[in-house]
Amino acid sequence: MKTIYVGNIPFSCNKQEIEELFEKHGQVYSVKFINDRISGKFRGFGFVEMDEDAADQAIEKLDGFELGGRNLKINEAKGRKPRPNNDRGGGGGYNRNQRSYNSNNNRRSLMDRRY
Repeated sequence: MKTIYVGNIPFSCNKQEIEELFEKHGQVYSVKFINDRISGKFRGFGFVEMDEDAADQAIEKLDGFELGGRNLKINEAKGRKPRPNNDRGGGGGYNRNQRSYNSNNNRRSLMDRRY
């Protein structure tokens, strides 16, 4: 099985339309649209899972295909890049155990603050 990246999808498009488009080239196992974490709105790209031979054919035939006035960008999906390992260990913020903000920066605890 191979995962295909599908970019520049029109916002008016739905998963069923993408599935029907790719089914012309072989069996589609799944279609996943990516939504914004905060707003929940569709971000304009997604992934399709197909057999390797069918995926290669779909990539070749559908890259640049016009759908809803937009040219699709289709290629083999790449694995996620590992997140950088920084030396600071984390991003400060509220630490429930120490009850302070930005404890990494030696700020006064919330209990010691006078308002």
